[in-house]
Amino acid sequence: MQSLKHYFLMAMPHLEDPNFAGTLTYLCDHDDDGTLGVIVNRPSELTLQGLFEQLDIESEPGPHNEILVYDGGPTYRDRGFILHRGSADEWDSSIQVAEDIALTTSMDMLQAIAQRRGPEHYLVTLGCAGWKAGQLEDELKQNTWLTVEGDGDILFRQPPEQRLAAAAGRLGVDLNLMTRDAGHA
Repeated sequence: MQSLKHYFLMAMPHLEDPNFAGTLTYLCDHDDDGTLGVIVNRPSELTLQGLFEQLDIESEPGPHNEILVYDGGPTYRDRGFILHRGSADEWDSSIQVAEDIALTTSMDMLQAIAQRRGPEHYLVTLGCAGWKAGQLEDELKQNTWLTVEGDGDILFRQPPEQRLAAAAGRLGVDLNLMTRDAGHA
């Protein structure tokens, strides 16, 4: 199977798992060892200011403090994952996902955001979604997910409540018109 790195996973309407029902997940890594992604349409009630306070990070005043942190998935809920525009080379503990999108897990990025020196476009999540080798492929065969190539504009310019529909729209699909019953041809 081709790599699904820099792809969106769209939960099919029949997926009832509360961790993933109604989600849009951006896949940051997919290889023979497994898959890692972050859910990008579930903002939590925690603001960046609240996160900075929990981590004893001093923050410059500004609207960035009111940005919501996302529930990135059911795995590693105590770890932060920052999806952002730009190069992974600028930050510790980063991987380049696409030409202009990287994932960073290090404190230097959070400290830069707090001081208003971070990237212009970013999403901060607590937790991630992970699949062991072959698990996602099996779920795809069971029609649990739709996939479409990732898009930075959907990630960073669309409001969270519109991201899933926007990604589905890239396929010409309206998820609201799909049946909740799974089928196999």
